Amino acid sequence: MHTAFFLLLGSSLARFLMRHPGEPRTPWIIALSVSLALLYVLGPTVGARPTAPRRLIWLSLVVAVWVVIVILAPSFAWCAVPLFYTGLRTLPPRAALFLVAVLTAFVVVAQLKLAGGFDPILLFAPPAWAAVAAAVFLYMQRQAARQRELIDDLIRTRRELAATERREGTLAERQRLSMEIHDTLAQGLSSQQMLLQAADRVWDTDPAKARTHVRTAESITELGLAEARRFVHDLAPADLADGGGLTEALRGLAERESGAGLTVRFHAEGGPVPLPDRVSSALLRIAQGALANVREHADATTAALTLTLLDDQVVLDIADDGRGFTPPPATGTTAGVRGHGLPAIRARAHQLGGTLTIESAPGEGAVLSVSIPLEAQ
Repeated sequence: MHTAFFLLLGSSLARFLMRHPGEPRTPWIIALSVSLALLYVLGPTVGARPTAPRRLIWLSLVVAVWVVIVILAPSFAWCAVPLFYTGLRTLPPRAALFLVAVLTAFVVVAQLKLAGGFDPILLFAPPAWAAVAAAVFLYMQRQAARQRELIDDLIRTRRELAATERREGTLAERQRLSMEIHDTLAQGLSSQQMLLQAADRVWDTDPAKARTHVRTAESITELGLAEARRFVHDLAPADLADGGGLTEALRGLAERESGAGLTVRFHAEGGPVPLPDRVSSALLRIAQGALANVREHADATTAALTLTLLDDQVVLDIADDGRGFTPPPATGTTAGVRGHGLPAIRARAHQLGGTLTIESAPGEGAVLSVSIPLEAQ
């Protein structure tokens, strides 16, 4: 529409200059044409909201200048066509239809004036065309509004469903843990309390019996400690639960993922650096997610895990020789690119104050590098 407006304005000015050379009103026509063009260019800068007062003032000035130039030179009447859509986008429906009717009336009068007499096609064609254009535009606006509502409802429903599933999963896990704690740790602590209270009552009168109560409480404490460690073991990644550390966990992961057309190699660099449990757990999960993406999407034959341990940071590189892809922006959606693993990897890295770097191109494989600083852990 913007292009059509300037084409119509330029062709109307050219027609006037060709048909009326040397006219005394020519400077006015040129000045008004330039003013109308400048005003139209200023449209996007005066306010994005359709009801903004500045935009209404801008539209009024554009229409006013157009009316004046049409009175002086009727050949500029067809510049009203893009103005139809400008009014329909800017004004409420009733005001927009009134503006379309006014512009159409000026077009009809201007064309009849140019024709020099009555012509039915000039009288009825512009109103018919304007009515069809306005109806189509308003219909498309309603359809677009309905689509936006449907999309908003879908997004809201998906968010509510995901939140509900998370809540249900969290509640179920809390219930399971509460039952486990009640049946083990809580019962053990209750028994310890009763035994220690019994030992306190007979501490002076029957020391041997008191010591028996204390030893029994000690054995129950050992059982409770073993149960607590089992909880920690169950909640931690299984590969880290054996105590071999992140290096051994990644080596075992590489061995398990090798096979069925994919060979995964592991290499560790740097001296032994003690890593916090949450860093080791996050890097292991990142490696698992990245290799799952490689197997599912990359069509690769080889992949490599490289763990670099430095004094101030730990770096995990996951490389493959697959089909590659165009890396998504650091902020933005990555749906459809290597599944949904990249957002999860980026989120895990950011939670620990780290960064994710992606180097890839179609047909050239990919390298994911996750760097986690150790100073802030």
